[in-house]
Amino acid sequence: MEVTVHRDKRIVEVWLTNQEQADTALREKLQELYGLCRAQKYTVAQFHSGQDDLYAAVHDLLLFNRKRVAELAAQREKSLKNPILSASYSGALPIQC
Repeated sequence: MEVTVHRDKRIVEVWLTNQEQADTALREKLQELYGLCRAQKYTVAQFHSGQDDLYAAVHDLLLFNRKRVAELAAQREKSLKNPILSASYSGALPIQC
């Protein structure tokens, strides 16, 4: 277990391994820690180790983000080419007689 306190942000980070997550005695001690943190108006962020391959998970996340950024850029470019799509609706149609 690793505990990091960020006094300037009033945040306490608690990092737990897979083995520590299953330890009931440790979880009870953590509840005491969380109570002390709440009393001092600190936010507690608890992080758990995962079971998945970290490299594969980060790789998939980066690919998704790259695809999403490209989609948003294409939408932005499309809306700039079509002024009707990029104009916001103000409640009245811009029709002149």
